[in-house]
Amino acid sequence: MNHDNEEAFSSSGDLGLRLAALGPRGATTPEDFALRVLRRAGISQSRYDTYVRLETAAGGLFVAFGPEAVTGAELEARHGPGRERLTPQGFEESHRRRVGRSAIPTDRAPAGLRPALRTGRARHLAIDLSGLPADERAVLEAVRSIPPGQLRPVSWIAREAGLPPGPDARAVVRSLARNPATVLVPCHRATHDDGTPCDAAYAREAGDALRGAEGIDMVTVRQWARGGDTLLGSDTTHIYCHPTCAHARRITPAHRVPFRTARDAHRAGYRACKSCRPVAA
Repeated sequence: MNHDNEEAFSSSGDLGLRLAALGPRGATTPEDFALRVLRRAGISQSRYDTYVRLETAAGGLFVAFGPEAVTGAELEARHGPGRERLTPQGFEESHRRRVGRSAIPTDRAPAGLRPALRTGRARHLAIDLSGLPADERAVLEAVRSIPPGQLRPVSWIAREAGLPPGPDARAVVRSLARNPATVLVPCHRATHDDGTPCDAAYAREAGDALRGAEGIDMVTVRQWARGGDTLLGSDTTHIYCHPTCAHARRITPAHRVPFRTARDAHRAGYRACKSCRPVAA
């Protein structure tokens, strides 16, 4: 394949279909057929990514990856007008527009990807966020640090991202909405500062499904939010936490003390949890 053909390939999002069309009518295309052709032709793997479709609690997830890292992920169930489902061809086109490389389907997921999706522990999975502005990368890395089964407000995310004091919450939300590796960078663990889920990158039902799979009781979360209580203290330890913190979940009902703000907790003589580290008043 000469240079001109390689350039044509890099702008084509349906290489597998084009190659399959060259075969006998009705023939079944072997798995990884397009990849075999590219490798046989000597096309550098730096010119394309591969991708798989895996199941999650929120439905199908397309995940693209290169030799070193995941390069993108999108849910099949779309978030936006019409809610049309994302097709493989649609994912290929979206991925090519974002990173400038074609994505070729495969059935072989990279090491660690399936366990990361199964357990929700993708913190150490290599994800390439290098194409994003520095502040957006910092926001998404902060989101990656939220443990499975726990939620954190946008003010906490802003602090962890090293943004200036008093940031515009909308800037954080915009970064979450542009998350290029949905589910793997777990934006479903972000909330607004009033405790309501901040599903900027997901439809609400997708976010609820992902949170439910991690054992987060959304009925209770929304009850806390409606009551205006965003923090939970223990009257035995005099420590306050985010309500989904592992330590907060161990507080028995008789010893729970709700607080609207960290300032309220401090005035009552409580100190912040060293694990979930709520934003100080």
